[in-house]
Amino acid sequence: MSRWVLHLDMDAFFASVEQLTRPTLADRPVLVGGTGGRGVVAGASYQARVFGARSAMPMGQARRRCPHATVLPPRFPLYKVISEEVMAVLREAAPVLEPVSVDEAFLEPPALAGAPAAEVEEFCVALRAEVRARTGLPASVGAGSGKQVAKIASELAKPDGLKVVAPEVEREVLDPLPVRSLWGVGPVAETALRKVGIETIGALAAMDAREVAGVLGAAVGAELHRLARGIDERPVAPRGAAKQISAETTFEHDLTAMDDVLREVGRMTAAAHRRLVVDGRAARTVTVKARNADFETHTRSETTAFASTDLATLTAVAQRLARTAVPEGGVRLVGVSLSGLSESPPPALFEAVPSATGWTTAPLAAPPDAVEADTVLTVDTSEEAHPEPGTEFGPRPGGRHGPRDPASPWRAGDDVAHTEHGHGWVQGAGHGRVTVRFETRATGPGPARTFAADDPALSFADPVESWRLPSPAH
Repeated sequence: MSRWVLHLDMDAFFASVEQLTRPTLADRPVLVGGTGGRGVVAGASYQARVFGARSAMPMGQARRRCPHATVLPPRFPLYKVISEEVMAVLREAAPVLEPVSVDEAFLEPPALAGAPAAEVEEFCVALRAEVRARTGLPASVGAGSGKQVAKIASELAKPDGLKVVAPEVEREVLDPLPVRSLWGVGPVAETALRKVGIETIGALAAMDAREVAGVLGAAVGAELHRLARGIDERPVAPRGAAKQISAETTFEHDLTAMDDVLREVGRMTAAAHRRLVVDGRAARTVTVKARNADFETHTRSETTAFASTDLATLTAVAQRLARTAVPEGGVRLVGVSLSGLSESPPPALFEAVPSATGWTTAPLAAPPDAVEADTVLTVDTSEEAHPEPGTEFGPRPGGRHGPRDPASPWRAGDDVAHTEHGHGWVQGAGHGRVTVRFETRATGPGPARTFAADDPALSFADPVESWRLPSPAH
Protein backbone atom coordinates (compact mmCIF):
# COMPACT_ATOMS: atom_id res chain seq x y z
CA MET A 1 0.00 0.00 0.00
CA SER A 2 1.50 3.35 -1.03
CA ARG A 3 -1.17 5.75 0.22
CA TRP A 4 -2.59 6.57 3.62
CA VAL A 5 -5.34 9.17 4.04
CA LEU A 6 -6.32 10.36 7.53
CA HIS A 7 -9.64 11.86 8.61
CA LEU A 8 -9.78 13.71 11.92
CA ASP A 9 -13.15 14.58 13.41
CA MET A 10 -13.65 16.46 16.67
CA ASP A 11 -16.13 14.62 18.88
CA ALA A 12 -19.45 16.42 19.44
CA PHE A 13 -17.46 19.60 18.84
CA PHE A 14 -19.87 22.36 19.92
CA ALA A 15 -21.08 20.48 23.00
CA SER A 16 -17.57 19.35 23.91
CA VAL A 17 -16.37 22.96 23.84
CA GLU A 18 -19.17 23.92 26.22
CA GLN A 19 -18.33 21.07 28.58
CA LEU A 20 -14.64 21.97 28.51
CA THR A 21 -15.06 25.68 29.17
CA ARG A 22 -17.94 25.24 31.61
CA PRO A 23 -16.61 22.36 33.73
CA THR A 24 -19.78 21.95 35.77
CA LEU A 25 -21.32 20.52 32.59
CA ALA A 26 -18.65 17.86 32.07
CA ASP A 27 -20.25 14.41 31.80
CA ARG A 28 -23.72 15.96 31.70
CA PRO A 29 -26.11 16.09 28.72
CA VAL A 30 -25.71 19.35 26.79
CA LEU A 31 -27.64 20.69 23.81
CA VAL A 32 -26.29 23.62 21.79
CA GLY A 33 -28.59 25.54 19.49
CA GLY A 34 -31.58 27.84 19.24
CA THR A 35 -33.49 28.06 22.50
CA GLY A 36 -36.75 29.44 21.11
CA GLY A 37 -39.80 27.48 20.08
CA ARG A 38 -38.36 26.99 16.60
CA GLY A 39 -34.77 26.45 17.65
CA VAL A 40 -32.71 23.65 16.13
CA VAL A 41 -29.96 21.57 17.74
CA ALA A 42 -26.55 22.53 16.37
CA GLY A 43 -24.67 20.13 18.64
CA ALA A 44 -25.48 17.43 21.20
CA SER A 45 -23.12 15.87 23.73
CA TYR A 46 -22.81 12.10 23.81
CA GLN A 47 -24.62 12.12 27.15
CA ALA A 48 -27.61 13.71 25.38
CA ARG A 49 -27.37 11.41 22.35
CA VAL A 50 -28.00 8.43 24.61
CA PHE A 51 -31.56 9.73 24.97
CA GLY A 52 -32.04 10.21 21.21
CA ALA A 53 -31.16 13.89 20.90
CA ARG A 54 -29.02 14.77 17.88
CA SER A 55 -27.87 17.59 15.64
CA ALA A 56 -30.38 19.15 13.20
CA MET A 57 -33.29 17.99 15.38
CA PRO A 58 -35.87 20.61 16.48
CA MET A 59 -34.82 21.75 19.93
CA GLY A 60 -38.29 21.12 21.33
CA GLN A 61 -38.11 17.48 20.28
CA ALA A 62 -34.60 17.11 21.69
CA ARG A 63 -35.67 18.59 25.02
CA ARG A 64 -38.60 16.20 25.24
CA ARG A 65 -36.23 13.30 24.68
CA CYS A 66 -33.68 14.64 27.15
CA PRO A 67 -35.52 16.99 29.53
CA HIS A 68 -32.63 17.19 31.97
CA ALA A 69 -30.16 18.50 29.37
CA THR A 70 -28.57 21.93 29.71
CA VAL A 71 -29.51 24.02 26.67
CA LEU A 72 -27.05 26.70 25.56
CA PRO A 73 -26.90 29.13 22.65
CA PRO A 74 -23.94 28.58 20.31
CA ARG A 75 -20.76 30.62 20.74
CA PHE A 76 -19.44 30.62 17.18
CA PRO A 77 -16.56 33.05 17.80
CA LEU A 78 -15.16 30.59 20.36
CA TYR A 79 -15.67 27.57 18.10
CA LYS A 80 -13.87 29.38 15.29
CA VAL A 81 -10.79 30.11 17.42
CA ILE A 82 -10.53 26.49 18.60
CA SER A 83 -11.10 25.21 15.07
CA GLU A 84 -8.19 27.32 13.85
CA GLU A 85 -5.97 25.76 16.53
CA VAL A 86 -7.01 22.25 15.46
CA MET A 87 -6.27 23.03 11.82
CA ALA A 88 -2.88 24.46 12.81
CA VAL A 89 -1.97 21.13 14.43
CA LEU A 90 -3.00 19.26 11.28
CA ARG A 91 -1.03 21.57 9.01
CA GLU A 92 2.07 20.86 11.06
CA ALA A 93 1.50 17.15 10.47
CA ALA A 94 0.90 17.40 6.71
CA PRO A 95 1.63 20.17 4.21
CA VAL A 96 -1.70 19.65 2.41
CA LEU A 97 -4.91 19.85 4.41
CA GLU A 98 -8.51 19.59 3.24
CA PRO A 99 -10.90 21.01 5.84
CA VAL A 100 -14.42 19.64 5.52
CA SER A 101 -16.00 21.82 8.20
CA VAL A 102 -14.95 23.63 11.37
CA ASP A 103 -14.43 20.32 13.16
CA GLU A 104 -13.11 17.84 10.60
CA ALA A 105 -10.47 17.56 7.90
CA PHE A 106 -8.56 15.16 5.67
CA LEU A 107 -4.79 14.97 5.45
CA GLU A 108 -2.30 12.78 3.64
CA PRO A 109 1.06 12.97 5.45
CA PRO A 110 3.94 12.28 3.02
CA ALA A 111 5.83 10.57 5.83
CA LEU A 112 3.26 7.76 5.83
CA ALA A 113 3.54 6.85 2.15
CA GLY A 114 4.14 3.11 2.01
CA ALA A 115 4.23 2.82 5.82
CA PRO A 116 2.90 -0.30 7.62
CA ALA A 117 -0.33 -0.04 9.60
CA ALA A 118 1.52 -0.07 12.92
CA GLU A 119 3.49 3.04 11.98
CA VAL A 120 0.30 4.79 10.83
CA GLU A 121 -1.30 4.00 14.17
CA GLU A 122 1.64 5.51 16.06
CA PHE A 123 1.37 8.65 13.94
CA CYS A 124 -2.36 8.95 14.64
CA VAL A 125 -1.87 8.43 18.38
CA ALA A 126 0.60 11.32 18.44
CA LEU A 127 -1.71 13.49 16.32
CA ARG A 128 -4.67 12.98 18.65
CA ALA A 129 -2.48 13.67 21.66
CA GLU A 130 -1.27 16.95 20.17
CA VAL A 131 -4.83 18.09 19.39
CA ARG A 132 -5.85 17.38 22.98
CA ALA A 133 -2.76 19.10 24.36
CA ARG A 134 -3.40 22.25 22.32
CA THR A 135 -7.19 22.43 22.66
CA GLY A 136 -8.18 20.26 25.62
CA LEU A 137 -10.66 18.40 23.39
CA PRO A 138 -11.00 14.81 22.19
CA ALA A 139 -10.78 13.88 18.52
CA SER A 140 -11.36 10.67 16.60
CA VAL A 141 -9.08 9.69 13.72
CA GLY A 142 -9.55 7.17 10.93
CA ALA A 143 -6.95 6.03 8.39
CA GLY A 144 -7.35 4.12 5.16
CA SER A 145 -6.47 3.84 1.51
CA GLY A 146 -8.60 6.84 0.51
CA LYS A 147 -10.90 9.54 1.79
CA GLN A 148 -13.95 7.26 1.87
CA VAL A 149 -12.33 4.56 4.00
CA ALA A 150 -10.69 7.17 6.29
CA LYS A 151 -14.05 8.86 6.88
CA ILE A 152 -15.77 5.55 7.65
CA ALA A 153 -12.91 4.58 9.95
CA SER A 154 -13.19 7.78 11.99
CA GLU A 155 -16.94 7.20 12.38
CA LEU A 156 -16.26 3.69 13.64
CA ALA A 157 -13.64 5.08 16.05
CA LYS A 158 -16.02 7.52 17.75
CA PRO A 159 -16.06 8.73 20.40
CA ASP A 160 -12.47 9.68 21.19
CA GLY A 161 -10.94 6.77 19.32
CA LEU A 162 -8.65 5.65 16.53
CA LYS A 163 -9.13 3.10 13.77
CA VAL A 164 -6.63 2.18 11.07
CA VAL A 165 -8.09 0.12 8.23
CA ALA A 166 -5.25 -1.78 6.59
CA PRO A 167 -5.69 -3.15 3.05
CA GLU A 168 -5.96 -6.75 4.23
CA VAL A 169 -8.98 -5.98 6.45
CA GLU A 170 -10.69 -3.38 4.27
CA ARG A 171 -13.36 -5.73 2.92
CA GLU A 172 -13.93 -7.16 6.38
CA VAL A 173 -14.64 -3.63 7.66
CA LEU A 174 -16.65 -2.26 4.74
CA ASP A 175 -18.82 -5.17 3.62
CA PRO A 176 -21.19 -5.41 6.64
CA LEU A 177 -21.85 -1.65 6.81
CA PRO A 178 -25.14 -0.21 5.53
CA VAL A 179 -24.93 1.44 2.10
CA ARG A 180 -25.90 4.73 3.77
CA SER A 181 -22.36 4.81 5.19
CA LEU A 182 -21.06 5.70 1.72
CA TRP A 183 -20.70 9.29 0.60
CA GLY A 184 -23.41 10.12 -1.89
CA VAL A 185 -25.94 7.60 -0.64
CA GLY A 186 -28.86 9.57 0.71
CA PRO A 187 -32.45 8.54 1.41
CA VAL A 188 -33.38 8.37 -2.29
CA ALA A 189 -30.43 6.19 -3.31
CA GLU A 190 -30.83 4.05 -0.21
CA THR A 191 -34.49 3.43 -1.05
CA ALA A 192 -33.67 2.59 -4.67
CA LEU A 193 -31.02 0.08 -3.62
CA ARG A 194 -33.25 -1.48 -0.99
CA LYS A 195 -35.90 -2.12 -3.63
CA VAL A 196 -33.45 -4.42 -5.44
CA GLY A 197 -32.34 -6.07 -2.21
CA ILE A 198 -29.10 -4.14 -1.64
CA GLU A 199 -28.62 -2.98 1.94
CA THR A 200 -24.88 -3.32 2.64
CA ILE A 201 -21.70 -1.98 1.08
CA GLY A 202 -20.59 -5.54 0.39
CA ALA A 203 -23.76 -6.29 -1.54
CA LEU A 204 -23.34 -3.10 -3.59
CA ALA A 205 -19.71 -3.96 -4.34
CA ALA A 206 -20.76 -7.40 -5.58
CA MET A 207 -23.30 -5.99 -8.07
CA ASP A 208 -22.58 -5.82 -11.77
CA ALA A 209 -21.63 -2.28 -12.82
CA ARG A 210 -24.38 -2.18 -15.43
CA GLU A 211 -26.98 -3.16 -12.87
CA VAL A 212 -25.81 -0.40 -10.53
CA ALA A 213 -26.07 2.12 -13.37
CA GLY A 214 -29.60 0.97 -14.06
CA VAL A 215 -30.62 1.59 -10.46
CA LEU A 216 -28.72 4.80 -9.67
CA GLY A 217 -27.83 6.26 -13.06
CA ALA A 218 -24.61 5.97 -15.02
CA ALA A 219 -22.51 8.70 -13.37
CA VAL A 220 -23.64 8.32 -9.75
CA GLY A 221 -23.84 4.55 -9.99
CA ALA A 222 -20.32 4.19 -11.34
CA GLU A 223 -18.82 6.40 -8.61
CA LEU A 224 -20.67 4.67 -5.75
CA HIS A 225 -19.78 1.26 -7.15
CA ARG A 226 -16.09 2.22 -7.12
CA LEU A 227 -16.30 3.53 -3.56
CA ALA A 228 -18.09 0.37 -2.41
CA ARG A 229 -15.17 -1.65 -3.81
CA GLY A 230 -12.68 0.53 -1.94
CA ILE A 231 -11.45 2.36 -5.04
CA ASP A 232 -11.00 6.02 -4.11
CA GLU A 233 -8.33 8.01 -5.89
CA ARG A 234 -9.68 11.45 -5.00
CA PRO A 235 -6.81 13.69 -3.92
CA VAL A 236 -6.58 15.44 -0.59
CA ALA A 237 -6.55 19.08 -1.67
CA PRO A 238 -7.31 22.48 -0.15
CA ARG A 239 -10.84 23.61 -0.83
CA GLY A 240 -11.39 26.69 -2.93
CA ALA A 241 -12.63 29.91 -1.44
CA ALA A 242 -16.33 30.00 -0.57
CA LYS A 243 -18.54 31.00 -3.46
CA GLN A 244 -20.96 32.82 -1.23
CA ILE A 245 -21.31 34.22 2.28
CA SER A 246 -24.70 34.07 3.92
CA ALA A 247 -26.57 34.58 7.15
CA GLU A 248 -30.09 33.59 8.08
CA THR A 249 -32.32 33.24 11.12
CA THR A 250 -35.57 31.52 12.06
CA PHE A 251 -37.96 33.55 14.20
CA GLU A 252 -39.77 32.28 17.25
CA HIS A 253 -42.91 34.02 15.98
CA ASP A 254 -43.74 34.80 12.34
CA LEU A 255 -43.02 38.36 11.23
CA THR A 256 -46.08 39.98 9.67
CA ALA A 257 -45.03 43.64 9.46
CA MET A 258 -42.77 44.72 6.60
CA ASP A 259 -40.83 47.06 8.90
CA ASP A 260 -39.87 44.07 11.05
CA VAL A 261 -38.82 42.08 7.99
CA LEU A 262 -36.68 44.93 6.68
CA ARG A 263 -35.00 45.33 10.06
CA GLU A 264 -34.10 41.64 10.14
CA VAL A 265 -32.89 41.74 6.53
CA GLY A 266 -30.62 44.60 7.54
CA ARG A 267 -29.31 42.59 10.47
CA MET A 268 -28.63 39.54 8.30
CA THR A 269 -26.89 41.70 5.70
CA ALA A 270 -24.67 43.14 8.41
CA ALA A 271 -23.80 39.65 9.68
CA ALA A 272 -22.83 38.47 6.18
CA HIS A 273 -20.97 41.73 5.55
CA ARG A 274 -18.75 41.21 8.61
CA ARG A 275 -17.55 37.90 7.20
CA LEU A 276 -17.15 39.46 3.75
CA VAL A 277 -14.83 42.12 5.14
CA VAL A 278 -12.87 39.62 7.24
CA ASP A 279 -12.27 37.55 4.11
CA GLY A 280 -11.10 40.64 2.22
CA ARG A 281 -13.65 40.16 -0.53
CA ALA A 282 -16.37 42.11 -2.34
CA ALA A 283 -19.76 40.93 -3.65
CA ARG A 284 -21.64 41.51 -6.90
CA THR A 285 -24.81 39.55 -6.11
CA VAL A 286 -27.23 39.97 -3.22
CA THR A 287 -29.87 37.30 -2.62
CA VAL A 288 -32.71 37.49 -0.12
CA LYS A 289 -34.55 34.39 1.07
CA ALA A 290 -37.87 34.40 2.91
CA ARG A 291 -39.72 31.30 4.14
CA ASN A 292 -43.33 31.16 5.31
CA ALA A 293 -45.04 28.88 7.83
CA ASP A 294 -45.70 26.28 5.10
CA PHE A 295 -41.93 26.03 4.42
CA GLU A 296 -42.32 27.65 1.00
CA THR A 297 -39.14 29.56 0.25
CA HIS A 298 -39.08 32.65 -1.98
CA THR A 299 -35.76 34.05 -3.17
CA ARG A 300 -34.95 37.24 -5.00
CA SER A 301 -31.51 38.21 -6.39
CA GLU A 302 -29.84 41.19 -7.97
CA THR A 303 -26.44 41.24 -9.67
CA THR A 304 -24.53 44.37 -10.64
CA ALA A 305 -21.51 44.94 -12.84
CA PHE A 306 -19.22 45.90 -9.96
CA ALA A 307 -18.45 44.17 -6.68
CA SER A 308 -19.09 46.11 -3.47
CA THR A 309 -18.00 46.06 0.15
CA ASP A 310 -20.19 48.99 1.18
CA LEU A 311 -22.65 47.89 3.87
CA ALA A 312 -25.15 50.65 3.17
CA THR A 313 -25.27 49.76 -0.52
CA LEU A 314 -25.64 46.03 0.11
CA THR A 315 -28.31 46.62 2.74
CA ALA A 316 -30.31 48.89 0.45
CA VAL A 317 -30.29 46.23 -2.27
CA ALA A 318 -31.28 43.48 0.16
CA GLN A 319 -34.14 45.49 1.63
CA ARG A 320 -35.41 46.40 -1.82
CA LEU A 321 -35.41 42.73 -2.80
CA ALA A 322 -37.15 41.77 0.42
CA ARG A 323 -40.20 43.85 -0.48
CA THR A 324 -40.92 41.48 -3.36
CA ALA A 325 -39.59 38.27 -1.85
CA VAL A 326 -41.75 38.23 1.28
CA PRO A 327 -44.65 35.78 0.92
CA GLU A 328 -48.13 36.49 2.21
CA GLY A 329 -49.16 35.28 5.63
CA GLY A 330 -46.00 36.01 7.57
CA VAL A 331 -42.32 35.07 7.51
CA ARG A 332 -40.69 32.41 9.69
CA LEU A 333 -37.18 32.72 8.22
CA VAL A 334 -35.12 35.43 6.56
CA GLY A 335 -31.73 34.98 4.95
CA VAL A 336 -29.29 37.13 3.00
CA SER A 337 -26.42 35.80 0.91
CA LEU A 338 -23.61 37.65 -0.86
CA SER A 339 -22.07 35.99 -3.91
CA GLY A 340 -20.24 36.81 -7.10
CA LEU A 341 -17.28 37.33 -4.80
CA SER A 342 -14.11 39.06 -5.91
CA GLU A 343 -10.68 39.33 -4.32
CA SER A 344 -9.88 42.60 -6.09
CA PRO A 345 -10.65 45.94 -4.46
CA PRO A 346 -14.04 47.23 -5.57
CA PRO A 347 -14.30 50.45 -7.61
CA ALA A 348 -15.57 53.63 -5.99
CA LEU A 349 -19.23 53.39 -5.08
CA PHE A 350 -19.79 57.12 -5.38
CA GLU A 351 -18.78 59.73 -7.90
CA ALA A 352 -18.28 63.45 -7.37
CA VAL A 353 -21.05 65.70 -8.72
CA PRO A 354 -21.46 69.46 -8.55
CA SER A 355 -24.01 70.96 -6.15
CA ALA A 356 -25.11 74.42 -5.05
CA THR A 357 -22.54 74.38 -2.26
CA GLY A 358 -19.69 72.79 -4.19
CA TRP A 359 -18.77 69.20 -4.96
CA THR A 360 -20.61 66.40 -3.18
CA THR A 361 -21.06 62.66 -3.77
CA ALA A 362 -23.89 60.74 -5.33
CA PRO A 363 -24.42 57.00 -5.87
CA LEU A 364 -23.31 55.71 -9.22
CA ALA A 365 -26.18 54.89 -11.55
CA ALA A 366 -27.18 51.24 -11.80
CA PRO A 367 -25.06 49.62 -14.52
CA PRO A 368 -26.85 48.72 -17.72
CA ASP A 369 -26.17 45.02 -17.34
CA ALA A 370 -27.66 44.76 -13.85
CA VAL A 371 -29.72 41.60 -13.65
CA GLU A 372 -32.66 41.01 -11.35
CA ALA A 373 -33.63 37.37 -11.17
CA ASP A 374 -37.19 36.11 -11.11
CA THR A 375 -38.70 34.94 -7.87
CA VAL A 376 -37.98 31.25 -7.28
CA LEU A 377 -40.44 29.17 -5.27
CA THR A 378 -39.25 25.99 -3.59
CA VAL A 379 -40.67 23.80 -0.86
CA ASP A 380 -38.39 22.57 1.91
CA THR A 381 -39.71 20.49 4.79
CA SER A 382 -36.47 20.54 6.78
CA GLU A 383 -35.41 23.08 9.40
CA GLU A 384 -31.99 24.74 9.34
CA ALA A 385 -29.27 22.70 11.03
CA HIS A 386 -27.54 25.75 12.48
CA PRO A 387 -29.06 28.65 14.36
CA GLU A 388 -28.28 32.32 13.96
CA PRO A 389 -24.65 33.03 12.99
CA GLY A 390 -22.41 34.14 15.81
CA THR A 391 -21.89 37.78 16.54
CA GLU A 392 -19.37 39.66 18.61
CA PHE A 393 -19.62 39.11 22.32
CA GLY A 394 -21.69 41.63 24.22
CA PRO A 395 -25.33 42.71 24.25
CA ARG A 396 -27.23 42.11 21.04
CA PRO A 397 -30.19 44.46 20.77
CA GLY A 398 -33.04 42.98 18.77
CA GLY A 399 -32.01 39.66 17.32
CA ARG A 400 -33.87 36.41 17.18
CA HIS A 401 -36.08 36.97 20.19
CA GLY A 402 -36.49 40.74 20.04
CA PRO A 403 -34.93 43.39 22.26
CA ARG A 404 -33.66 42.51 25.69
CA ASP A 405 -35.42 43.78 28.75
CA PRO A 406 -33.24 46.63 30.12
CA ALA A 407 -34.12 45.47 33.64
CA SER A 408 -32.82 41.97 32.87
CA PRO A 409 -30.40 42.13 29.93
CA TRP A 410 -28.84 38.72 30.59
CA ARG A 411 -29.66 35.45 28.88
CA ALA A 412 -28.72 31.93 29.84
CA GLY A 413 -25.36 31.09 28.30
CA ASP A 414 -23.99 34.64 28.16
CA ASP A 415 -20.32 35.04 29.04
CA VAL A 416 -19.82 37.61 31.78
CA ALA A 417 -17.01 39.12 33.79
CA HIS A 418 -17.20 40.26 37.41
CA THR A 419 -14.75 42.69 38.89
CA GLU A 420 -14.11 40.39 41.86
CA HIS A 421 -15.04 36.85 40.80
CA GLY A 422 -13.68 36.85 37.25
CA HIS A 423 -15.12 35.06 34.22
CA GLY A 424 -18.40 33.18 34.37
CA TRP A 425 -21.54 32.29 32.48
CA VAL A 426 -25.19 33.00 33.06
CA GLN A 427 -27.15 30.02 34.34
CA GLY A 428 -30.43 31.88 34.61
CA ALA A 429 -31.91 35.36 34.70
CA GLY A 430 -35.22 37.07 35.32
CA HIS A 431 -37.16 39.33 37.66
CA GLY A 432 -34.23 41.67 37.91
CA ARG A 433 -31.79 38.99 39.05
CA VAL A 434 -29.06 36.99 37.33
CA THR A 435 -27.29 33.82 38.47
CA VAL A 436 -23.73 33.39 37.29
CA ARG A 437 -21.47 30.37 37.64
CA PHE A 438 -17.85 31.46 37.81
CA GLU A 439 -15.68 28.91 36.04
CA THR A 440 -13.50 28.41 32.98
CA ARG A 441 -11.44 25.63 31.48
CA ALA A 442 -8.59 26.69 33.76
CA THR A 443 -10.51 26.84 37.04
CA GLY A 444 -12.50 23.63 37.01
CA PRO A 445 -16.07 23.57 38.42
CA GLY A 446 -16.86 26.86 40.13
CA PRO A 447 -19.43 28.42 42.44
CA ALA A 448 -22.70 30.04 41.39
CA ARG A 449 -23.74 33.43 42.74
CA THR A 450 -26.81 35.60 42.21
CA PHE A 451 -26.70 39.36 41.59
CA ALA A 452 -28.99 42.21 40.71
CA ALA A 453 -29.30 42.32 36.92
CA ASP A 454 -27.99 45.89 36.86
CA ASP A 455 -25.02 45.22 39.16
CA PRO A 456 -22.26 47.52 37.83
CA ALA A 457 -19.64 44.90 38.66
CA LEU A 458 -21.00 42.66 35.88
CA SER A 459 -20.19 43.09 32.20
CA PHE A 460 -20.34 41.03 29.00
CA ALA A 461 -17.15 39.06 28.32
CA ASP A 462 -15.32 37.53 25.39
CA PRO A 463 -16.25 33.79 25.27
CA VAL A 464 -12.73 32.93 24.09
CA GLU A 465 -11.45 33.83 27.57
CA SER A 466 -13.33 30.82 28.96
CA TRP A 467 -11.05 28.53 26.92
CA ARG A 468 -7.64 30.15 27.24
CA LEU A 469 -5.28 28.88 29.87
CA PRO A 470 -3.17 31.28 31.96
CA SER A 471 0.25 31.97 30.49
CA PRO A 472 3.21 30.30 32.27
CA ALA A 473 4.32 33.74 33.48
CA HIS A 474 1.28 33.85 35.73
